[in-house]
Amino acid sequence: MALRTLITERQRRLGAELRKLRMQAGLSVAEGGQLIDMGAPHLSHIEAGRTAIPAPRLRELAQAYDCNDEPYINELVRMAESKGKGWWSEYRKIRPQSSLDLAELEAAATSIRSHETLLVPGLLQTESYMRALFSTGLPEASRDERETAVRYRLARQTVLDEPHITSFHAVLHEAALHVVVGDSRVMREQLSHLVRIATRPNVTIQVLPFDAGPGSWRSAPFLQLAPDVASLGSVILEHPAARLVLDDEASLNQYRATFEELRHSALPPIVPSEFPAVHEHRDSWGLMQHLLYTHQE
Repeated sequence: MALRTLITERQRRLGAELRKLRMQAGLSVAEGGQLIDMGAPHLSHIEAGRTAIPAPRLRELAQAYDCNDEPYINELVRMAESKGKGWWSEYRKIRPQSSLDLAELEAAATSIRSHETLLVPGLLQTESYMRALFSTGLPEASRDERETAVRYRLARQTVLDEPHITSFHAVLHEAALHVVVGDSRVMREQLSHLVRIATRPNVTIQVLPFDAGPGSWRSAPFLQLAPDVASLGSVILEHPAARLVLDDEASLNQYRATFEELRHSALPPIVPSEFPAVHEHRDSWGLMQHLLYTHQE
């Protein structure tokens, strides 16, 4: 039995879920393996993500663990059967595994929630904004490396296009719209892009204003990714040392609640309209228009 030398986030998560089911059933690795005539070492490797498990045996194992949640089991089967291939595959030798894992998680998500405090979310950035950002944020990188990073991020954005129709909801702190990345031309283009992309039926953008109070700063930036089965979602936290992936139930619930609080504290979503009356009250669209004015030549 050949073991994987590189374990993707999807493979790790699948093994972790099977281990959780076994532990909930109160069984040891040896006892779990015996239920489907599998040796303890083999099952241990599956739970560690080091080797695959065929869909029929996965279903048999879930049944033996007394798991009857069919949507949940079907999602585990999807994870097990996935080859992990997509547009990101061509970047395997030039992008870190964490970036490839993020793209695969986004591709499998039906719902993406983003909160940013100082920058526009990557899925909403314009090409010129990215270039300006990478030129200062990646000073040690070569020009080719920065261009690769730009192409990769642009490719990630296709998750918001047809036929995916992934639901995307972003809450941006107002500070993210005041931090000048590049120059006024870059910022004007970026702000205009936010207004345009908000017209898509699957995209919601809200701004959390400065006067929302100090409580609005209590949360660091995060990205929530959820497939059809919400309990199999993930929370992504960016850290200078490494990208952190949280998927335990407590963390998922905590960040769902946090996003709801942020959403309710933010201004109403950007809803571009030709009718000024629609914007009589303060909203994200009005704030965006004001900021666009400040960057006029």
